[in-house]
Amino acid sequence: MQRSWTWRLAPAAFLLAVLGAAMPGPGDSPSPGAKPADPPPGDLLIASQTMGDPRFSHAVILLLTHDSTGAFGIVINRPIEEKPIADILAATVNGKDKKADPEIKGNIRIFAGGPVQPELGFVVHTPDYKGEGTITVPNIVAMTPTTEVLRDIGHHKGPAKYFFALGYAGWGPGQLDDEIRHHDWFSTPGGPELIFDDDRSELWKHALARRTQDM
Repeated sequence: MQRSWTWRLAPAAFLLAVLGAAMPGPGDSPSPGAKPADPPPGDLLIASQTMGDPRFSHAVILLLTHDSTGAFGIVINRPIEEKPIADILAATVNGKDKKADPEIKGNIRIFAGGPVQPELGFVVHTPDYKGEGTITVPNIVAMTPTTEVLRDIGHHKGPAKYFFALGYAGWGPGQLDDEIRHHDWFSTPGGPELIFDDDRSELWKHALARRTQDM
């Protein structure tokens, strides 16, 4: 039996609120006081065996932002199903997306991206595409929270690799750093093979093995 949702792609304004501060646009300076933190965006967070929160048991999270204002990431190893892109567009709240576009083709993998606001959708993709609200980790990965990226993918004008995530994981100032100090999370650099290509059922094990090699 397939699940059904009322999807709502996050508007750029909401995304900025999620991240705790306005993301800089081209040529802008970073927000004052938003100091970089370790691990950096683009890294993978790997839940430890002793993770006390069952929502993140054996989770692998792609970290998209991490600084002194908090952190934001997407779980990338909890696939739900694969659906036609046209169906996802038709399920979004925005009325203009209700109208079917016969030119939209193809399917997209859907993941449970995290426990926070699972009605919100985010497209994680390779950094060869940029649109409104896109967050890019140079040479590693990008994320776009608008329906436009789905339309472009459906018209074969989108990124090379991609998937769709519902919900996200978020941390307030210093929260993720504390959890890392308590050994709830390990981290390893991300890369296309782990983010997009690896067997999702084996990703936690493979990411943890890479983390051990990096040490």
